[in-house]
Amino acid sequence: MVEVRNPERELQRLRLRLVFAMLFAIACFGLLAARLAWLQVHRYEDFHAQAEENRIALLPVAPSRGLIYDRNGVLLAENVSAYTLELSPKQIGYAKLDATIDALTEIVEITPLERKRFKRLADENRRADSLPLKTRLTDDEVARLAVQRYRFPGVEIRARLFRHYPLGETAAHVLGYIGRISPDDKRKLEEKELASVYSGSTHIGKVGVELSYERELHGKPGTEEVEVSAGGRVVRTLSQTPPTPGSNLYLSIDIRLQKLAEDLYAGRRGAMVAIEPATGDVLALVSSPSFDPNLFIDGIDTQTWQSLNENPDLPLLNRPLRGAYPPGSTYKPFIALATLGEGLRKPGDTIVDPGYFQLGNHRFRDSRPGGHGIVDLRKSIVVSSDTYYYKLAYEIGVDKLHDLMKPWGFGQLTGIDLEHETAGILPSTDWKMRRYKQRWHPGETPSIGIGQGYNAFTILQLAHATATLAGGGVVMRPHVVRTIENPNTRERRQPGAVEKHRIPVRPAHLELVRSAMIEVNRSGTGRHVFGNAPYPVAGKTGTSQVIGIKQGERYDAKKIDERHRDHSLFVAFAPADAPRIAVAAIVENGGFGAQAAAPLVRRVLDYYLLGQLPQDFPPGALPPLPDEAEIRDVPVSLEPETVDPAEAEPR
Repeated sequence: MVEVRNPERELQRLRLRLVFAMLFAIACFGLLAARLAWLQVHRYEDFHAQAEENRIALLPVAPSRGLIYDRNGVLLAENVSAYTLELSPKQIGYAKLDATIDALTEIVEITPLERKRFKRLADENRRADSLPLKTRLTDDEVARLAVQRYRFPGVEIRARLFRHYPLGETAAHVLGYIGRISPDDKRKLEEKELASVYSGSTHIGKVGVELSYERELHGKPGTEEVEVSAGGRVVRTLSQTPPTPGSNLYLSIDIRLQKLAEDLYAGRRGAMVAIEPATGDVLALVSSPSFDPNLFIDGIDTQTWQSLNENPDLPLLNRPLRGAYPPGSTYKPFIALATLGEGLRKPGDTIVDPGYFQLGNHRFRDSRPGGHGIVDLRKSIVVSSDTYYYKLAYEIGVDKLHDLMKPWGFGQLTGIDLEHETAGILPSTDWKMRRYKQRWHPGETPSIGIGQGYNAFTILQLAHATATLAGGGVVMRPHVVRTIENPNTRERRQPGAVEKHRIPVRPAHLELVRSAMIEVNRSGTGRHVFGNAPYPVAGKTGTSQVIGIKQGERYDAKKIDERHRDHSLFVAFAPADAPRIAVAAIVENGGFGAQAAAPLVRRVLDYYLLGQLPQDFPPGALPPLPDEAEIRDVPVSLEPETVDPAEAEPR
């Protein structure tokens, strides 16, 4: 049977299929148009905002840290610009960091220490956008990295400011140093709600002035709106809110005096503090030995840290601020003045000094075996009679002595504008009960009168008390910062001189003690050092024991280990009739006060009052003073430059 085709019906079917296909196509295009309209019209704002966020980034800009000068305008801490090689662990991926560093090592040298430090930083700063691998790149290293950088997504060459202390170890314990912000620092900043202030910052003050004046030195961060590529690389800067640089500090320190004093110690252990009595300005604060603060800025290596930390001479110890020593006989003028004021002694009261003070079966020996004969208060200072002060202390008692010495600042914080000051020990019966849970024994009191026993004061406290005596009982707060300067407006404020209180000292009593201290340097224990001084000097020698000497034994330095020998101390102020400087110094294990400490003080006074340097002092060793033009044209920190990616990457 033959099928007969119907062309007309087939044509209708074809037309029907075409109609359905056309309607299907129209429906699809309609959906696409609707989707397009929904995306372009309804969701326009959302997608536009997301696109802008991906294209534009808001980056914090760290402020430049304030500069630090001495009282004469000598630059002590500056900021230098240098290039760093930085990696972004987020972009690179933590799993690929080692491979990336290995590849970079073929271009520039990456030391094991730099690699180890980077890994530590990466572990401690998981949310950091960029971390330094190698700092202070040379121009040649920058050039080699720039032409190869296209191979390393997440690797940047940045220009940053680095702290630098141009005088190295000089005044290191005053200046302190800055270091990388640690997790503990971050926690403290968050607790103080200061985390946003440190956006973009990598360093913070750790010790010294850098720590105590961190708020003034740091400044306020700015922001930079930049356009970034799909790979996260900055293409161009759209706008910028500049950061506010930190304030500049002018210290009360005379860096030339400081340098001279430090060099005079010449490897010996000790401390010296010089104060201007009228203002409380700290002119020099010496701790010997010292250290180079530049070592700590980018993280000190383990070997160097161990050599400093395990050094028996303790170069990291801030001796004038934290070292507590028995003051020895330098304590006597203060006891004399205080007991005169209380009427516990009169100038004409005398004792017979046989060379010892007997208490029960215990004999407290005088430094002079035969004694000084008839001794009044003035002579007790001039010849440094121990017997006089054994007897005086025993008669008035330890608690009364405590109350008399407290206003002079012994055993008290001075309030200096540096962190981590130690209070020392001004003993009393209450103190011993709190400290040792024991009562005070009468036999412990005589030694307190000659600055031994439980007495332990800092050299800063001793210098502070000497400055108070030189100032007639006016207690000025010691300070190391004289002026804070706004780097933009040059507006200055002076937080320094503050009178704390006044000790009621009768002028006649003050003159008696002052004349006795002058006589110390004319005919007394300081005569060999100051006998020919062209200016009047009031001073007092001191020798403090490091180890006890048994009854019946004599002290012989030659038979004692060097670190067990007596400390040498000296206090002075000059000119005695119009004091411009008060000094306290200690040479650890230096022996008699006039033997080691007094010669150092003499040279410091000669330089400060007369401008005379020791004959054997190397010419040109002191930092040069800036001329007037340099003082007026105060340098500012250079803002970082950026490496243009367009120029760095090959086309």
